[in-house]
Amino acid sequence: MRWIITLDKGLARLSTICGWVACLALVLMLVNVFYDVITRYVFNDVSIGMQELEWHFYSVVFLLGIPYALRTDGHVRVDVFYASRSNQFKAWVNLVGAFVFIIPFAFLIGVYGYSFALESYNLGESSGDPGGLPYRWIIKALIPFSAVFTATSGLGMATYAIRVLQGDETYRDENSKEGLA
Repeated sequence: MRWIITLDKGLARLSTICGWVACLALVLMLVNVFYDVITRYVFNDVSIGMQELEWHFYSVVFLLGIPYALRTDGHVRVDVFYASRSNQFKAWVNLVGAFVFIIPFAFLIGVYGYSFALESYNLGESSGDPGGLPYRWIIKALIPFSAVFTATSGLGMATYAIRVLQGDETYRDENSKEGLA
């Protein structure tokens, strides 16, 4: 099953791209907060738009960090029953978790998030504060967009689990903090 390896590696690349975008957004958020603090306390100037941009960047970090965390096995899990188990057990847990929880949940977020973003676009929603950011639909459109990447990461989790079940891969030691390959 050579195609499963190719699919798995492609899905891993998509998740890695999401991780890099989230990382870049985190750095931009740090610069934004630094700028906001300096202008507020040194120059006694406040920018509502810059304050709103902080939570826009945070949304990007959170929404695109989820697919990366799923792929690298960095998400929160109750490891009491998972960590000491065999690779086969972990693969089955991840396979079932991907198809029963992650992918359906991402589908629901995508469907509801799409109508949420579309309504915002149709209303021409912008900030209610003077000096706030216009085009609020752009950040709301990231919700269904990230749901697609979360679903692909869930699929990637499943393809990796299949590779583990076939004996092509293994899960790394939980204490190494390296995640998946």
